[in-house]
Amino acid sequence: MSANKSSAKRVRTSEKARIKHKSRRSALKTSEKKFTILVETAEIEKAKEQLKDVFKKLDKAAKAGTMHKNKLNRKKSRLSSALSKAV
Repeated sequence: MSANKSSAKRVRTSEKARIKHKSRRSALKTSEKKFTILVETAEIEKAKEQLKDVFKKLDKAAKAGTMHKNKLNRKKSRLSSALSKAV
């Protein structure tokens, strides 16, 4: 049990944030996995479309503070280089 009202509220708000961030990270992982499967199977056109979707989700995650923007930029760089190697 929390010692005072403010700490109780902080527990509630941090739990809400944890759930949001967890779902966003899960969606990101799923989207990245779809992209890597498309790259491995050499479906380049579909992979380009999926890459746009991944970038959109990464940008939203950075904006919401789910992950640090530098980490997300590094992911974007690695994904785009994977696509260019496949081409």
